[in-house]
Amino acid sequence: MGPSFDPNVCPENSKIGEFRDNVAHSNGRYGFRIFHNLIPRKYPCKPLVFDSTKDVSKGEDPYHSNPLIEANFYNLISYKNGRNGAIVERIGSMRFHNFKCADNMEGGIEVSLTSDLKIDGLASVEGGLVVGKTSNTEAALNGASPIGFWGPRTEGFTVNGLKFYNFDFNNAAGIANCSHCWHDNATDSGSRTVRFSGLSFENVKPRIKYHTPFKAIFFDKDGTLTGKGPKSWATPYYPHNDWTSTGECSVDKTIYDGITCNNKVQVRRIAFSKYTPNHFYRISMKIAQWDKDQHKALDEKAMKDFLYDKKKKNFSIIPFKMTGDPTNGWAVPFVTGHKYRVHWGEGLDFESMMFE
Repeated sequence: MGPSFDPNVCPENSKIGEFRDNVAHSNGRYGFRIFHNLIPRKYPCKPLVFDSTKDVSKGEDPYHSNPLIEANFYNLISYKNGRNGAIVERIGSMRFHNFKCADNMEGGIEVSLTSDLKIDGLASVEGGLVVGKTSNTEAALNGASPIGFWGPRTEGFTVNGLKFYNFDFNNAAGIANCSHCWHDNATDSGSRTVRFSGLSFENVKPRIKYHTPFKAIFFDKDGTLTGKGPKSWATPYYPHNDWTSTGECSVDKTIYDGITCNNKVQVRRIAFSKYTPNHFYRISMKIAQWDKDQHKALDEKAMKDFLYDKKKKNFSIIPFKMTGDPTNGWAVPFVTGHKYRVHWGEGLDFESMMFE
């Protein structure tokens, strides 16, 4: 704090002016960056309070005691930067309109945190395009693997109308999960949901590349991501979610790096934590499909073989995570409408556990 510090002035939470038609290029790291926070609100130096009793569908504002102020950024052109065309850290209600990012070494648009937002859709990308490599690229990019859009490690973000071009070299990809999740010990527990609509892809292979912690949920509102129609889903491959036998999901590790499912099911996050006794600490979770017609058809020997899982094909293995939300637990994407067998170690039982 310097001599001009005033506790009644809180720039990170103040309403911004106008941001429109800016150009950024050839920077060592970022063309555009919001760091650390930008969460505009009516009373910048007062906290946000979410009132869960308010019904958003009726126009009620759950942030009524300190309303959010939407921030809009328009028409950025950002290219040939050492890391990202645009990156934002912890943000509030915010729209990024018609951003154009090309030839950036690590990614086009990256969003890290929306943890202050308890309602879906308050923060979004609206239109724009990301280009992995243009015909006017630099030689250094030939050894890079940029990502078009890198999603947050929290819930609630939406991408509408973004166009993807030329992510078809090295390990480049259109979309990735969990910004700043480089190491499993430091990252979120995963299985966060990002919503998409109005996407288009040209020379993009793969469309999705999952990163640490290799747990994510992408909800495709209109089918332009998965090709499976409105209200479809994409998620990393785990054996317990491989419902190809029912026709609800399919596996494509080349284009989608995992599983895509149609609108007959949903993919939802379930987190397990606050267990007793403490013998679950640092033990991996094991999950298998367990619909009645599957396990009832197994005789005693077949059941033993299934549970022993010598070929490591029947059970998903979910590592224990000390960090993230929740701490000391597990967070997992599940395809809905089915039953699952969940156990730890060689079958440890619990007295209590939180599921959320």
